[in-house]
Amino acid sequence: MRKDWLVPAFVALLACRAAAAAGLVVQVTDQQGRPVPDAVVTGRSHTPAQTAPLRAAQVHVIDQKDLMFLPYIEVLRPGDAVVFRNSDGTRHHVYSFSPAKAFEFVLAPGQRSPPMTLAKPGIVAVGCNIHDQMASYLVVSDAPWIATTGKDGRANFPALPADTYDIQAWHPRLRPGRGNTPQASIGVSATGTASASFSVLLLPDPRMRDHERMQY
Repeated sequence: MRKDWLVPAFVALLACRAAAAAGLVVQVTDQQGRPVPDAVVTGRSHTPAQTAPLRAAQVHVIDQKDLMFLPYIEVLRPGDAVVFRNSDGTRHHVYSFSPAKAFEFVLAPGQRSPPMTLAKPGIVAVGCNIHDQMASYLVVSDAPWIATTGKDGRANFPALPADTYDIQAWHPRLRPGRGNTPQASIGVSATGTASASFSVLLLPDPRMRDHERMQY
């Protein structure tokens, strides 16, 4: 029995599977029509068996530089760890009272915290007890698919299995209230790129100067 057909057949099978995956682009804009960066967009398939590729737990680094947390938004999976590093010339008192994880670290210039594991999903709002304008958000999510919008306000999912997905967006400055929770069900076909758009009402950025906040 000849087996030389197995390799091209296997390659063809992989090509068919690749063709069964398409893309999704989610655009997020604010009340002025401007792109919203740093929005976290999650996707959950209507087919329970559809899951994203597994990955090993990671250690994320949140820096403190020029009296800012960098990055402003960080996405983690349950089981990931985070380290806070102080690259400033002044002391920082990093803390959170969030139900998902409460902690505090006092870090002198050049110091870093020990790795801290975040075991359960949730939003961890991080501040500095010395510098009130400093803020960062750790988004710990078990959603199979997750992406963050860039400066253009777009979150890209380049390879999704064909299916219907519940898409939801979150941003730390979303105005509270009903009707301002961006979510939709989007069908993704085996070819082409699907798209969705959300328009959200945002609170002023506390990191802005006063004249910048007047635009909201």
